[in-house]
Amino acid sequence: MVKSASSQFRKFYYPHFSFFASIQTITQRAGNTALKGGLWMAILLSAAFVVPAQPNEKALQLEEAILLATAQNKDIALAELDEKVARFRYRQTSAAFLPQANLSYTAMISNNPLHAFGMKLQQRNISPSDFDPQLLNHPSATSDFTATLSVQQPIINIDHLYQRKGAFQQTISYQFKTRRSKEYITFLVQQAYLQLQLAYETEVVMEEARQMVKSIHQFTRNRFQEGLLQKSDVLNAEVQLKQAETGVSEAKDNIHNASDLLSVLMNRPTGTIYTISPFPTAPFIENIPDRVSGERSDFKAMEAAILSYNLMIKSSKMSFIPRLNAFGSYQYNDHSLAGFSANAYLAGLQLSWDLFKGNQTKNKILSQTASRDKLNEELAKLKEEAALEFNKIQRRFSQSRYRIGQQETAVDLATEALRILQNRYDQGLVNTTDVLMAQTQLSRQKLMYRQAIFENRVTSAYLQFLAIQ
Repeated sequence: MVKSASSQFRKFYYPHFSFFASIQTITQRAGNTALKGGLWMAILLSAAFVVPAQPNEKALQLEEAILLATAQNKDIALAELDEKVARFRYRQTSAAFLPQANLSYTAMISNNPLHAFGMKLQQRNISPSDFDPQLLNHPSATSDFTATLSVQQPIINIDHLYQRKGAFQQTISYQFKTRRSKEYITFLVQQAYLQLQLAYETEVVMEEARQMVKSIHQFTRNRFQEGLLQKSDVLNAEVQLKQAETGVSEAKDNIHNASDLLSVLMNRPTGTIYTISPFPTAPFIENIPDRVSGERSDFKAMEAAILSYNLMIKSSKMSFIPRLNAFGSYQYNDHSLAGFSANAYLAGLQLSWDLFKGNQTKNKILSQTASRDKLNEELAKLKEEAALEFNKIQRRFSQSRYRIGQQETAVDLATEALRILQNRYDQGLVNTTDVLMAQTQLSRQKLMYRQAIFENRVTSAYLQFLAIQ
């Protein structure tokens, strides 16, 4: 359980952009998420092959998305079911303290000499004639109807006591696993929400680029009709316009895909387009953790599992100690079906001691010890990998803050370069290709600036997830 949970939380992914002649494409870097099985890719494929109905629009805040996801996500529901199973298994161990009662009704018939005489004796129906050797040796068929109430009461069973304690630690382990699942889904919602914000920003940038290219294309066409520019300039502007229009269309598709991802995380039907809060324009700098907490939920889950193994080992060792239990029964015997003429009771204490069970207990202890030692090694490995991942993401977070400053400057420079070239183009001093390249560079730098902010926000959320207690 803990091993699969730890591997589930190990990978981190985020989208990145590449630019080819101002055509903006978004690709997703693969990761092993709690959604199990490439959810993002599944959404992209479904968007490619299924013609969706007209989507609805709905306002959605990040806090609302997190609340819905942690309440309705299927992965969390599965974790809660595992926790419930462990809790019921723990309740089964109450048999180590509570009495057990059994009520039975038995009908028998026999001509076996011993059984026939015993049945009559239990029915308190023995007469002097029953001692006739002929009847004793060759009895006729004798019937007996017995109603019995038997009770067993555990008194001292130390091995069962430690089994109960071990089962309780298992419930604690699953509680921590459920908590970690909720923390992971929270991070996924934060990431998906930022992806949707970035998709909206990408649409804005690509629409600005389309309008600018459209203006250049119209200006170029007018100059061509006046005989001041060549046909190739008009064609280049038309190609750039088509590319910008494609970029706007792809940006809209990415808004649909990001909205569908949020819907899946919240366990809602896909097809709704979410309108969200504005994209952040400043880097995240508050409350950044500096290390991985040793109280993290997945660590605590494994520690509880290790403690459970320790208690189970102790339970196996305690099985060598004698057990003390009480028992009793009360029964009615009669030769007729509805008769209850004779009654009797039996009560006593039983002290039992398993002296030798063919080395079964010994090897069971060795097996449990090996499993516990393996879990200890897995916990140590998980902590080492968590620290390594934290340091890597911490460096990436610092780099994202640096990139934000660099890209902000690059946007200013690209804006100024385009302004200068636009003025020179209006005067006929530069060709159309130069202006289109400057416009493409400006769009690319704007997108890279927003991508830097996105990475900064996602890495900060991931650091919080890695370090959370």
